[in-house]
Amino acid sequence: MTTWSELPEVLSIAGLSHAYRDGMLTPTALVSMLWQRLESAPQRGVWINRVPLERLQAYAAALADQSPDELPLYGIPFAIKDNIDLADLPTTAACPAYAYQPEQSAFVVRQLIAAGAIPVGKTNLDQFATGLVGTRSPYGVCQNSFDPAYIAGGSSSGSAVAVASGLASFALGTDTAGSGRVPAAFNNLVGVKPTRGLLSTSGVVPACRSLDCVSVFALTAADAERVLQVANVYDATDAYNRRDQPSPVPPGFAGRFRCGVPKPEQLQFFGDDAAEALLAEAVAQLQAQGGSMVEVDIQPLLDAADLLYAGPWLAERYLVAGELMQTKPEALFPVTRDILAKASDLSAADAWRAFYRLQNLMVQSDAIWRQVDVLVTPTTGTIYPIAAVEANPVELNSRLGYYTNFMNLLDLSAIALPAGFRGNGLPFGITLCAPAFADRALLALAKRREQLAPHKLGVSETLSSEFPAADGDDLAGFVRVAVCGAHLSGLPLNHLLTGRGGILLQCTHTAPTYRLYALPDGKRPGMVRDDTGAAIAVEVWALPIHRYGEFVAEIPAPLGIGRVQLQDGTSVQGFVCEAAAVREALDITGFGGWRAYLTRPD
Repeated sequence: MTTWSELPEVLSIAGLSHAYRDGMLTPTALVSMLWQRLESAPQRGVWINRVPLERLQAYAAALADQSPDELPLYGIPFAIKDNIDLADLPTTAACPAYAYQPEQSAFVVRQLIAAGAIPVGKTNLDQFATGLVGTRSPYGVCQNSFDPAYIAGGSSSGSAVAVASGLASFALGTDTAGSGRVPAAFNNLVGVKPTRGLLSTSGVVPACRSLDCVSVFALTAADAERVLQVANVYDATDAYNRRDQPSPVPPGFAGRFRCGVPKPEQLQFFGDDAAEALLAEAVAQLQAQGGSMVEVDIQPLLDAADLLYAGPWLAERYLVAGELMQTKPEALFPVTRDILAKASDLSAADAWRAFYRLQNLMVQSDAIWRQVDVLVTPTTGTIYPIAAVEANPVELNSRLGYYTNFMNLLDLSAIALPAGFRGNGLPFGITLCAPAFADRALLALAKRREQLAPHKLGVSETLSSEFPAADGDDLAGFVRVAVCGAHLSGLPLNHLLTGRGGILLQCTHTAPTYRLYALPDGKRPGMVRDDTGAAIAVEVWALPIHRYGEFVAEIPAPLGIGRVQLQDGTSVQGFVCEAAAVREALDITGFGGWRAYLTRPD
């Protein structure tokens, strides 16, 4: 059997997973080859600390009795922004005087490792995640993966360059003002900024705790989706974590959809004609994909963006570094110190004034989402050389936030996507955004786009179309399960699915061969196979394999899990009931489903 003797230029999750399944690669072999690459890679200011070889080998060895069919991220190497805890290494937030040794890894990191992922190291960032440039670090400037004379973007600079350069398959960043999207655009990556609070921030050094998001850098939308599926587990210890509110992907995202485009006078490219032309090409591609283009007024979004560094959220940033500024100001990077120092000028009255202003802008921005399903903008209007940013650090950084600063303030979900290259070889990116909890819809649209308009993966010549998802491949490592009762969306036990990273795939019906009964306790139904029955309304959910066992273990008798046939002829795991248990139960088959029964007229 042929085995891999060297790694490909970039490390897609799909590519590695196929190699593991085909017996062409083992985690131990991957670690050995990846270590050689890490040791010989150009020094671009990517890492603050790396996991030692012995520890990487231990992670690989721990997977010896597992398989990629059991673990959705089996043997997948990933990088971690150094404001997110990894138990093996110190967390610095790019400030040596602030560094500490965490006792355990951040909540999301633990989910990823449990799913088989191998952490490679902690990456460089703009100090305390304050900046969009990647130059504000005492650990050195992080250089762009395409041209070392240009910025990598920030603050999650090292995470993006690690993935684009083939040093990791995916990486975690954080995103408060664009830090998970700007580096994606500058390094030809997919950058997912999930709904605020969707991923736990336990074990993350805050920038603005009320706005911070853990973000994902990946080579393709399908790769990013797999990571998000694993990481999206409810964390009851994080006061800002929100339970997922998944809904089926809008049918239009597979065909026609309404796509908002800003008014021409609201688009800013700061003299970058190539970026302007590339946006026009991207809009045309979305139109060819089925988008009905709608010109929208984004002024409420732009006005909200102005609040981020001129209101209470600047004071919120001060909460983490304020004590250090008072006792050891020289420990802070000069630009970071100057920005945070302005927080002392803000009053409580300023805070409430900004909160009132933001609330009004949220109401105004709602008008956009009555007109369109998704909004497309450039991720940034331009990109700058490192020398230019060092000469004019504040103004150029502010320009980079023009299309990003409003997202978390207005509670939007977003995904940054590669969208071509300028004549000088530097990548350009677009961002698709939508209201909160539209994450699955954006990923579905992005996956379809990268197959219809393939993009290069990171610095390589490999195209996204070379990794087409086989049927259900984007759900590798997940079990489909049909629910018909209290586990349905919005009902009392739905959290047992969403809290384990469950994803709603579809609302459908069974084949017309089931009967539904209201069990004597009145709290749940029982579904029994019966050829004289009818089609029953169900939801089909995808649940991570490594959480499936504990989910099933909580199901009380007389309910259990069996094969349920759907109306399209396919079958999935699903809730069924012992026939003996329904002898004294009320037959409610005529209602067509549990939800219809619960909402019946008195």
